[in-house]
Amino acid sequence: MPLFQQSVVNKYVSDINKTELQIAWQAFTAHFHNPAMQENIRNLKEEEYQEGFVRDLFVTVLGYTLNPQPGYNLVLEKKSVTDATKSDGAILLKNNVIAVIELKDTGTADLDKVSNQAFGYKHKHKNCTYVITANFEKLRFYINDATDFEEFNLFTLSQQRFALLYLCLQQQNLLADIPLHVKQQSVAREENV
Repeated sequence: MPLFQQSVVNKYVSDINKTELQIAWQAFTAHFHNPAMQENIRNLKEEEYQEGFVRDLFVTVLGYTLNPQPGYNLVLEKKSVTDATKSDGAILLKNNVIAVIELKDTGTADLDKVSNQAFGYKHKHKNCTYVITANFEKLRFYINDATDFEEFNLFTLSQQRFALLYLCLQQQNLLADIPLHVKQQSVAREENV
């Protein structure tokens, strides 16, 4: 089920810097739309591409800084604050986890199974708002709960859908809670209709 009203998304997407969006789109398509790369990704196990996927999408395309780089806002294998379980990744704001990332390989077709695990990690971080799950080909983005999400097929993503992915996941947007604002405005718009 979609998270957002299209009219609200259109307003926010129109505010994105077009040059930055085009540069990100080119970096994204060079990697994720490359047929040889897609075939290689499909043949990799989770542990073989986990760090590569995070770098290829979150660092190269979406602008995050991965630990151990100074000023990092993205970490791998983030331990929960309540027990020894770990999400595959986490996005940080002022050292607080605001998003958890749970990854599987492309052999995991049912992302619903991944969301249960990811939301288990979310609930172990007090300030966590966002959940991101992926099987390297498809990515799901959730805000606060598992009932609604946006799903993106990274291998076939159109430029228009990429703009929504960028709006939701680009580091400045996510760290400024733009996706939450878009959802709240979408809910308000729906209630007014």
